[in-house]
Amino acid sequence: MAVEDVEQWINDFGVLIKKFPASDFAYLFYPLLCIVVGGTILRFTHTDYWERPKQYSVPLPKQSDEVKILDDPTIKVSGTTAIQCYMPTTGQFLGFVNPSTPAGIDRAIEQAAAAQEKWAKTTFAERRAVLRSMLQYVLNNQEIICRISAMDSGKTMTDAMLGEIMVTAEKLEWTIKHGEKALRPSRRPTNLLMAYKKNTVHYEPLGVVAALVSWNYPFHNLIGPIISAIFAGNGIVVKVSEQTCWSAAYYTNIARGALVAHGHDPQLVQSIVCWPQTASHLTSHPGISHLTFIGSRPVCHHVAASAAKALIPVVAELGGKDAAVILDSAEKDLDRIVEILLRGTFQASGQNCIGIERIIAAPGVYDKLVSKLEPRVKALRLGIDKDVGAMVSSASFDRFESMIADAVSRGARLLAGGKRYIHPDHPQGFYFTPTLLVDVTPDMAIANEECFGPIMTLLRSPSSTASSLLSLANAPDFGLGASVYGRDSDPVLREVVRGIRAGGVAVNDFAVFYAVQLPFGGVAGSGYGRFAGEEGLRGLCNPKSVCEDRMAWLGIRTTIPPPVRYPVKSQEQGWRFTRGVVGLGYAMTLKEKFVALLELLKNM
Repeated sequence: MAVEDVEQWINDFGVLIKKFPASDFAYLFYPLLCIVVGGTILRFTHTDYWERPKQYSVPLPKQSDEVKILDDPTIKVSGTTAIQCYMPTTGQFLGFVNPSTPAGIDRAIEQAAAAQEKWAKTTFAERRAVLRSMLQYVLNNQEIICRISAMDSGKTMTDAMLGEIMVTAEKLEWTIKHGEKALRPSRRPTNLLMAYKKNTVHYEPLGVVAALVSWNYPFHNLIGPIISAIFAGNGIVVKVSEQTCWSAAYYTNIARGALVAHGHDPQLVQSIVCWPQTASHLTSHPGISHLTFIGSRPVCHHVAASAAKALIPVVAELGGKDAAVILDSAEKDLDRIVEILLRGTFQASGQNCIGIERIIAAPGVYDKLVSKLEPRVKALRLGIDKDVGAMVSSASFDRFESMIADAVSRGARLLAGGKRYIHPDHPQGFYFTPTLLVDVTPDMAIANEECFGPIMTLLRSPSSTASSLLSLANAPDFGLGASVYGRDSDPVLREVVRGIRAGGVAVNDFAVFYAVQLPFGGVAGSGYGRFAGEEGLRGLCNPKSVCEDRMAWLGIRTTIPPPVRYPVKSQEQGWRFTRGVVGLGYAMTLKEKFVALLELLKNM
């Protein structure tokens, strides 16, 4: 009878549904859809629904009134200790910047420390407000920020938008939306013996931290450490590169302006530039609590040794030899993949820490990939208003040409580029022709050394197996990023993703792990530690472990039992008692725990 009732109810319900005048309510569908879609967009794009960001202005960098093209653009000139700044695209003189002295570094740290004492007491809401205004400034001034970066570092405006604005806006928004969750005190489990305790980890500011950043993205590399440091409650001193120091004061003032707009001390944020012989004063300074270093491996050896003198912890990001692994199952997707490979290799003239340095292709797609890439690389145009911008200097040109020549002598085929380029309109600019080098083998220097330039290399895997592909991908002593391309259902794809040695892997895409604020860093020769994401924020804090009484109001607290109180009356009794305690807490079975409890009570 019950089954028949259910069947009748279902039938009756079906009849009612069919008779329901749905058409009369159709007009509500689109408004409801708009509400759902709009709410979703707000959820993922808006960080605060009530407080408006504060507007502020920042003075632009000073530029020489005279248009002067340098005969030999270089940062070091005779007759002065000042740093000469110029446009890598044209060789145009921008101005001089005075380097910091040890006394100047001391002042910067002292000023940041004084401001940090008050800043450490701010709430997360107050810190979010500062970052929100900073984000609004960046969005309102995208063009000028990109133009200044292009002038100082040689990249195109498109490259600057992707590598300076987009990733900085993402870091700001992520920190505003998720930073507090990462740094709130976190509850931790207890155990049977300590069941009357509650455990938390508190993330407290370290004080004043420092960052030594590279020149390839002068805005993002400077502002990124500032965002994380101040949200974690720290002050910060950023040492910028001599190569791109002309823009540093302006970019620093973007952060300072947001602080001033909300009534906070701008001295919390400091930037300096100095010659290499002075940098050790910062990296070994007792007033610095943490160092983030972005640069080369040889320089990191000096930084780490210097920091060790004051026992300063270091996070090191040292570049990579990132592999893009193309599986046979990616054959039908090659047109899309080619576009990604071009962007991943030639973005910012290849001056990317996580740029694609090696393309490793399975035998089934190798020749097709070469045929698709060759005309595309040959068609790339050089110039600030073209496809590929300038390099920051010509310092690596001899090395590039030497490695390419060595590879060709060993059997590689040079299909495009391979040499420096004298721009007809800007002969003093620093350009290297977009290069395509195929049939590269793992014994060649160019397959193992980071190029950091507009050079695309292809290696053919001996077979399509994961082990064969991984033997090439993991060959160099680097492990920063990687990407793997293939059909999602291909078991080789998952095996390669699991087996590749890297700090981050993008599947069927390029470097997207950096665009979503996952922890960023490498293994092996690419460095150690992580910045970005929850791990990066927490790394700028002292994780203080706090263990408290859960029911102190009932008088339940730790008391030292008589058998182990000093003076200990009997070591034998004390030992048996503590053995009972250990058994009660950690014995594997209930029977063993019961026996341990009896022993404990017997020796009270």
